[in-house]
Order: sequence, then C-alpha cells, then structure tokens
Amino acid sequence: MSPSDTSTHATGDRGASPNGARTERLNVEQASYAYSPEAQAAPTFTLAATSFQAHERELVAILGPNASGKSTLLRLISGTIAPLSGRVELDGEETSRLDVRTRAQRIAVVHQESPVVYPALAGDFVLQGRYPYGRALRFATKEDIEIAHNALAQVGADHLSGRTIGELSGGEKQRVILARALAQQPRLILLDEPTLHLDIGAQVELLERLRQLAQENRYAVVVVTHELALAAEFADQVVLLQHGRCLRVGTPAAVYQADLLEQVFEAPLDVEVGPAGRPRVNLRARRGEDAM
Repeated sequence: MSPSDTSTHATGDRGASPNGARTERLNVEQASYAYSPEAQAAPTFTLAATSFQAHERELVAILGPNASGKSTLLRLISGTIAPLSGRVELDGEETSRLDVRTRAQRIAVVHQESPVVYPALAGDFVLQGRYPYGRALRFATKEDIEIAHNALAQVGADHLSGRTIGELSGGEKQRVILARALAQQPRLILLDEPTLHLDIGAQVELLERLRQLAQENRYAVVVVTHELALAAEFADQVVLLQHGRCLRVGTPAAVYQADLLEQVFEAPLDVEVGPAGRPRVNLRARRGEDAM
C-alpha cells in the first residue's frame, strides 16, 4: 500500500458512522504527538496526524502491534498530554484543557495494571471512583456508597464487595476495576489492553459487558488492543495503527483486508466473513520451506 493509498483510507471512512444520528462524544481531528528526550532533540517516536470520531453507545477499538502508537493515542484522548497539532474534543471541549477534576468526572481510564498499595476491600476500591466529586480525605456520602454499589452490580460483582483485591481472580479483579470506572459516572471510558491477562472466556465476557454498558448508559468506549478476533467481533469502528501512522479507520468489515493485516501484523492471515457479517481472522500456517 502506498502512502497516498494509506491517507485516503485513514480519512475516507471516518465521516460515516454506523450509529446514524447518535450524539458525537469524541472527536479526534488530525491529532499528532512526538516524544523527544530533550526540547531540541530529534523525536524518538512520532504519532502522525490521526482522525476519527466516537459516538454515544459506540465501542471503538484502537488496533495495532506493539510500538504502533496505541497508548500514545489513548493518552491524547484522555487529555493527559496535549496534541502537537490538531485537537481532541469530548462533547466539544478539548480534553487537554479540562482541569484534572473535570477530566476525571468525564473520562474514566482503565489501565493495563491498576496497582493497589494496600489490601483494599473491593467495595472501598470502587468508592475511589467518587473522589473527583468531593473534597480530599472526606468521608463517602450515602449517595457515593449507592453509586459504588450500583457500579458493582452493573458488572455483576456486587457479591465481591467484602473481599480484598488480592483475593480476586484476574477476571473478578477486572470487573471491580471496571466498576470503579463506572462509579466516576463518565461520558467516555478508555481501556488499555483490558483483556491482556484474561482467559478467552473472561475476555469475551468483558467485551460483551462493555457493549451492554455503553448501550445502557450512553457511554462512548475506546479500547486499545492487539487482539484481532475480539476487535472484529465487538467493535463498531476500528482505528488501525502501525509505526505511529493511522492506516485505516472504519467498520471491522472495511478495515479487515487480509493484505493490509498481514502487512501490519507481519503474519500470514486469512479473512473470511462470518454469519453475522463480521470478519473472522485465521492464522494461515506456514508449511514446508515457508515455515523455515
């Protein structure tokens, strides 16, 4: 694929939304970023101009191999770094210009690892999601406790509230971490490789739950992942990155072209259309001399 072909695909699909007239939550418009060890030094990594939108009740997957720029793009969306060019807006306001408390009320971020510095009970851990709404070191209000309880119930983890985080399995811990994000009552939920340490059953359960929550609460959900199969099955849109460039944006059916995915992931892949019209990706085994 030539550079001109790449830019056409990256901008051509983003105007179409599978959600029709649904409210646009997130607008990423020609946003770029560069990391440099010093102010005058050459960049060590650059994320080229990237554009896409996310609507309420929509799940967007940022897809690509390691070192493709996925986490950098997530940080731009969260507002923790400001774009070098372009803009990132949540409901029309630039995320990097929001004060820290407002950002925490509107954007929930679920990281790969959420360290627990003391053996917190799951219920107390979820209550941390209410911190952006009150003063530091305050006691939780009755409303806070009710919101936290409802958040646990929404992810099917209310029975875990009295157990410590260290006692939980990987899937249970991920549900509690998600409940803490829900307790923030955000408009946008960002997840960085949320299925990384989960078995396949827990991965599917998490993505199904995210889609359900987005529908019920009008969230926009953005998931960073390198899992081709999960993104194909659950995403409304896919943003495909490689080496800091946005190669294509669109529905999984539009993005999942075998030659493009083979180029990005450097593996022999077959793509077929499943019964529901979503693409399925299969690894094509190398045989004989090709496997050497």
